[in-house]
Amino acid sequence: MINDLAKTTEQKMQKSIEALKSDLAKVRTGRAHTGLLDHVMVEYYGSMVPVNQVANVTLIDARTIGVQPWEKPMLGKVEKAIRDSDLGLNPSNQGEIIRVPMPPLTEERRRELTKVVRGEGETAKVAVRNLRRDANHQLKEAVKEKEISEDDDRRGQDLVQKLTDKYVAEIDKLLAEKEHELMQI
Repeated sequence: MINDLAKTTEQKMQKSIEALKSDLAKVRTGRAHTGLLDHVMVEYYGSMVPVNQVANVTLIDARTIGVQPWEKPMLGKVEKAIRDSDLGLNPSNQGEIIRVPMPPLTEERRRELTKVVRGEGETAKVAVRNLRRDANHQLKEAVKEKEISEDDDRRGQDLVQKLTDKYVAEIDKLLAEKEHELMQI
């Protein structure tokens, strides 16, 4: 029972890490990367789909993303979707391909983005701690129902705490990497 609980708790904590990684990928640094446009949605025959499902997204150079729609009529829609997104990008239509240059970040903007990154990290830590609390609660209930002994409860809580420490450390590492990436000029 304790192993099953630890396994499900660890899987949930891993999902929290994946969610954090995806949130951090949305935070724009001065460098271009194709994942930046992953959450930009464009209308395609009446339904909203991600840009990478209607176009080829590539890197032209370190500061420019190239978006080449598979269908010519989609050029305008893709360009409008990128412009209207909350990324603050200004795409330019080159006829066959849309060029999306990355404007350089100011020092002030970098500091703001660092605060955003720390906020995302804190949210992920809270999620991991909530999972710890839920697992410990399940252990306490199992002791009340006489399904496990108090020694097993203590062992289970130690195991859950080790998992929590491991994932909080991983979150800190991801945050440090992203902050370093943001502050590079």
